[in-house]
Amino acid sequence: MFPEYDVIVVGAGHAGCEAAVAAANMGSKVLLATMNMNTIAQMSCNPAMGGVAKGQIVREIDALGGYTGIVTDHTMIQFRMLNMSKGPAMWSPRAQSDRMEFAAKWRHMLEAHPNIDFWQEMVKGLIVKDGVCKGVRTGIGLEIPSKAVVLTNGTFLNGLIHIGEKQFGGGRAGEKAATGITEQLLELGFESGRMKTGTPPRVDGRSLHWDKMETQPGDENPSKFSFTDTPRLTDQVPCHITFTSKDVHETLKEGFDRSPMFNGRIRGLGPRYCPSIEDKIDRFADRDRHQLFVEPEGRNTCEIYVNGFSSSLPEEVQYKALRKVVGFEDMKMFRPGYAIEYDFFPPTQLDISLETRQVKHLFFAGQINGTTGYEEAACQGLMAGINAHNSIHDLAPFVLKRSEGYIGVLIDDLVNKGTKEPYRMFTSRAEYRILLRQDNADIRLTPLAHRLGMENIEPRLQRVHEKEDQIKAIEKFLQKTSADPELINPFLRSVGSAALKQKVKMISLLTRPHVGLSVLQEHLPEAKHFLSTFAKDVIHSTETRIKYAGYIEKEQEMVDKMNRLESVILHPDFDYQKLPSLSAEAKEKLSTQKPRTIGQASRISGVSPSDISVLLVHVGR
Repeated sequence: MFPEYDVIVVGAGHAGCEAAVAAANMGSKVLLATMNMNTIAQMSCNPAMGGVAKGQIVREIDALGGYTGIVTDHTMIQFRMLNMSKGPAMWSPRAQSDRMEFAAKWRHMLEAHPNIDFWQEMVKGLIVKDGVCKGVRTGIGLEIPSKAVVLTNGTFLNGLIHIGEKQFGGGRAGEKAATGITEQLLELGFESGRMKTGTPPRVDGRSLHWDKMETQPGDENPSKFSFTDTPRLTDQVPCHITFTSKDVHETLKEGFDRSPMFNGRIRGLGPRYCPSIEDKIDRFADRDRHQLFVEPEGRNTCEIYVNGFSSSLPEEVQYKALRKVVGFEDMKMFRPGYAIEYDFFPPTQLDISLETRQVKHLFFAGQINGTTGYEEAACQGLMAGINAHNSIHDLAPFVLKRSEGYIGVLIDDLVNKGTKEPYRMFTSRAEYRILLRQDNADIRLTPLAHRLGMENIEPRLQRVHEKEDQIKAIEKFLQKTSADPELINPFLRSVGSAALKQKVKMISLLTRPHVGLSVLQEHLPEAKHFLSTFAKDVIHSTETRIKYAGYIEKEQEMVDKMNRLESVILHPDFDYQKLPSLSAEAKEKLSTQKPRTIGQASRISGVSPSDISVLLVHVGR
C-alpha cells in the first residue's frame, strides 16, 4: 500500500511542518503523519509568533529556507518590534497572527509541495530493526516503511488535561492523546519524564468593554519576518491591556484547594517564565495586580485569547474571577483554561544533530525534547528534517555553532545541558547576541543553506549578495562624504553633543550616541539624496555594523577563541574511564553524551575547566 519513504514525520505541529518541508526541500520523499488533517500547524496556545529571542529564531528559520516566517507574514494582523529602547542585539520582531489563516496557509504550502504526502491516523509505534528505525506502525495496524523517522509529538504523548479536580486524556482541547510510542521507547532503553504547560480561557470579544482597557496598537511602519518578497502588513488590528486586582486574586484563591497544581495531581514541571495565574499569585504574593494582554484570534472571529491568565483552576472559579477584571465585567466564556501534562524525553539522549543515540535514523524535535514555544519547536523541526535527509544519504550532520545562530544555542543547550523544566529561549542565553541579531540572520545563514543544497535557495542567496553590496555602498559613501558643520551643528547642540569646528566624514558622526543615519538624512541633503534609494532594513543593518563595530570585533575574537576548541575532535569511542585525572562526574557525563568536540564537552553540565584541560593535554593541545 505504501512505498518506502525517505523520511516519515510524526505530528504536524510547528516542529513537524518545518521538518517535513526541510527534508522535502533537501530532496527527500516525505510522509507527514497526523491524527487530524484539520489541525495542521495549529496555534494551540497564543495566536502570535516571535517575541524576545523567539523573533530572532523565526528570522533564522526563514534564512535557512523554512516557511514559518513566510506563513506569518501572509497571515499576521499586527506587527511590533520589541525592545526598541535597547540596543539592536535586543530588538525582537513579534506578530499577532490570525489563528485560522495561519493554519490554512501552512496546509496550503505543504500540500503544494510535490515531495510531501499525508496520512491521517495515530502512529502507535516504530519499526526498529537491529538498532535502526525503519518506519512506523499505525493505530489500525499498518506498517509504513521509511529510511528515517522524525518524532514531533508535542503535548500528545500520554497527554492528560487538568481543569480543577477534573482530569481526562487529551493532547489538546477536543483531541485525544497519543499512546504507544512512550512505552516502546522505554523498552528500547530511553529515559522519559513528565512536563506540563497551560493555556488561558478563550472569551467572547462581543461581551468585553474595550473602552475600559488600554489599546496596544502595532508599529506605525510595520516590518515583517521573511527575507523573501512577502506582503507588507496593512490594516492592523489592535490588542488591549488590562490588569488583575486584589479582588480578582482573592476570588482565584477560593479554588486553590481544588487546583491540580497545588494538590499534587500534576507531577510535571511547568514553564518558569510563563506561569499560570494561580502560580503568579502564589509566587508573587506581594503583587497587587498582574498584566493581561487581550489578543484577538483573527480578523473574522470574536474569539479572544486572554494572555497572562493561564489557569487549571475549576472553570467556575476562572469565570467568576475574570468577570472582576476591568473590561470583563460582562464577559462570556467560550472555554476555560486548562493545564496539560505530557511525556518528554530528556534531550541529553540526542546527538547534536537531534538523532537519538539509542536508535539510528530516529530524530526528536519540539516539545518531546522538553522545550516550550512554537518558535523553539519549529527550528528543531527544521534541523531534524535536514539531518534526517543527511543521515540516510551518509552526509555529515548539519550543525549550527552557538556563534552562528540562536538555533545553535538552543540545540547545544538541550543536548549538552539538558532541561528539567520547559526550555524557552531568551537573548540572555546567547553569549554572542551582538553577532546574532534579527537583522542579519540572512547574511549569517542563507549561504549555509545554499551549501546544503536546499531547494529554491538560489534567489534568497542573490538577495543576500545584493544586501551586502548595498551595505558596502553605504559604508563607502559615509567614509568619503563630509558633513557640513553649519547644517548639522544645530542638531548636535540640541542633544548636548559637541559642535563640529570643521567638516568631518559622516561615518565618524555615527559613533556619537544621538546620531543615526536618520539624523544624517534629516539634516544633510547629500545624505538624504543618497540614502533614499535604500530599504529601511539595509540602512538599519549598516548603521548597526558601524555603531557597534568595536563590540562586534570583540565578540568575533571570542568566537575565534572558542572555535579553536570546536575544531578539536573527540572520537565517539573514546574511553574516558581510562583518564584517571578526570573527575568521576566528568567520566560519567562524557561517556554517556559522547561529545563530538572539546568545545561541546566544555558545555556539558558537570564537566569542569580542569577536566577540559585534562582532555586537551591528552589530545596533544
